[in-house]
Amino acid sequence: MKSFLSIVCPVYDEQESIPTLVEELCGLLAELKTKGRIAQYEIIFVDDGSRDGTFEVLARLREEYPALGVIRFRTNMGKAAALAEGFKACRGDVVITMDGDLQDDPAEIPRLLSKLEEGFHLVSGWKAKRNDPISKTLPSKLYNWATRKASGIPLHDFNCGLKAYRREVVDEVQVYGQMHRFLPVLAHWRGFRISEIEVHLRARRYGRSKFGASRFAAGLLDFMTVMFLMKYRRRPLHLFGLLGLGLFFLGLLINIYLAIVWFQTHAIGGRPLLTFGLLSTILGFQFISIGLLGEMMVHMMKDREAVPVGATLSPKEE
Repeated sequence: MKSFLSIVCPVYDEQESIPTLVEELCGLLAELKTKGRIAQYEIIFVDDGSRDGTFEVLARLREEYPALGVIRFRTNMGKAAALAEGFKACRGDVVITMDGDLQDDPAEIPRLLSKLEEGFHLVSGWKAKRNDPISKTLPSKLYNWATRKASGIPLHDFNCGLKAYRREVVDEVQVYGQMHRFLPVLAHWRGFRISEIEVHLRARRYGRSKFGASRFAAGLLDFMTVMFLMKYRRRPLHLFGLLGLGLFFLGLLINIYLAIVWFQTHAIGGRPLLTFGLLSTILGFQFISIGLLGEMMVHMMKDREAVPVGATLSPKEE
């Protein structure tokens, strides 16, 4: 069945790149429509608080290209917020995301669609050959390795901006903070089928990367959040209780040892080990209490939470 294709493209200070990107996208999408690959298309640009003339360029191009839609943020909100707004505004039953710096090649879109048609819900691009300096490629490799090992999802590149989604994925998966890096993980967690294809990454033509070193710290914290939600969201006591039991019994053993020493008429009041033993016992009890409170909250929210159901087949009438 022919699909309605939406392109969602967050941009920030990309006034030089946008005219070329719009021309390439509109030419390609018109060709796909002529060939019968898609029934209709739209291109949604989300201007993430640009300080140059990005919005003015988009507004001018919108007069020339009717399929172009523009959302403008008053201030820079981040890529995750831009994607979330783009997902809400787009109408397609297939959604493709890409960056606006011309590094993502629109010519890869037909290959993403073909892979999606094999029955996958999300297809991620893999930038196997990158033109970036080692200061960007090395942290990226470490991040991808850690995410692959922790999530069990065999993707090489989780953070590639070029991705294809079925509509149900963008409707169900919530994007916030810096969670755009973990969209394949979040989708996999919801039961969607994930795949990957190697894509061509072009060299940046204009400007420089908008991502600084601070994103690595934010990415680490979001990585911890995702891993916690994936493994312990429905059973928080398994995490906090395990930590709590370990600390509690460690403190208990220390205190038993010190009690034996005290009964042997040795002074223990000034020993740092006493403070450590008492602290371990108290912290262990607190971790167990946090886990129990988390379990109570999980059970209270179960009736309100939607369960990810793939399909429902009603009984046939006799």
